[in-house]
Amino acid sequence: MSLSTLPVFARWGVLIALSVLFAALLTWARLPAALLLGSILAGILVENGGAGILVPQLPFGFALAIIGCMIARVLTSTILHSFLHQWPLLLGISFSVIVASCLLGWLISRLRILPETTAIWGLLPGAAPAMMVMADAYGADARLVAFMQYVRVLMVALVASIIARFWVHAPAVAAAAPAVWFAPIHALPFLETLVLVLGGVILGPVSRIPAGIFLIPMFLGAVLQSNGVVEIELPRWLLAVSYLLLGWTIGLRFTREILVYAIRALPKMIVSILMLIAFCGGLAFALVEVFDIDPLTAYLATSPGGADSVAIIAASTNVDVGFVMAQQIARFMLVLVIGPVLSRYVADRL
Repeated sequence: MSLSTLPVFARWGVLIALSVLFAALLTWARLPAALLLGSILAGILVENGGAGILVPQLPFGFALAIIGCMIARVLTSTILHSFLHQWPLLLGISFSVIVASCLLGWLISRLRILPETTAIWGLLPGAAPAMMVMADAYGADARLVAFMQYVRVLMVALVASIIARFWVHAPAVAAAAPAVWFAPIHALPFLETLVLVLGGVILGPVSRIPAGIFLIPMFLGAVLQSNGVVEIELPRWLLAVSYLLLGWTIGLRFTREILVYAIRALPKMIVSILMLIAFCGGLAFALVEVFDIDPLTAYLATSPGGADSVAIIAASTNVDVGFVMAQQIARFMLVLVIGPVLSRYVADRL
């Protein structure tokens, strides 16, 4: 039976139930980011079952702003210290990943699997919503860019989660304390956090900054927190809701139309994404061998996933979150600055 025959509230009920089921199974398997991955998988299954539902823009905006505040909470002076003392390394790694993404996009275009800039924007690592907005502005096929971006996010999140669990055995996840979902809330820090979230939701679209809803509370919150002006407090239940909304937004974009439209290119897309993951894995290996960084920190730092999904995985594992987020944010900002130039340059060479 197609889900389209059910009332809308029942379709959402199926989505929520499947998300809880998948999240519980992934939690039982002790994989990090279980809520995020579970909701992504549930969204894909429900959408292709004919549900025809999407997360409304406003709740998704609040989820992005909350994830931005979560990153701001870890963007402390430690990360600034990491960047200032290792900026050549961080920028060098970021530039290497961006160049590798553009070269793989160029190869896909040369093989006529996808149009020129579509392939490049689809592989550029960064926040997927920002990449979609910028790709559309630069003439790429936004549907295929969305498809590639979310396939990449899903694959990177799965690979990173599996590596975190089985390769380095992620002791923090294996020995995690029972979750306290409704811990007491400190009123003033929580109110300050809500103001940051609301500011991002309001100012993001007005500013016309790509992913402004995500970036504004992240940077503003980081600056204010590092100077002792505010204290960011995010209850576990609020983060859980944000993870679900983010995961559903990713999963529910895998519509049947997009899947059919891209099905012939999918195997080669996956190969190119795996090549990018392998390249980043090589960079991580070099960091471990040359700079004596622990393997999981190195892998998450170089991982070609979005900063939001990597932040969720990093927050649930025993890694140097400061270094991971310094690398991810440095690369994301570099993509925003040079991504359009590189994509246009490569496309002009085709």
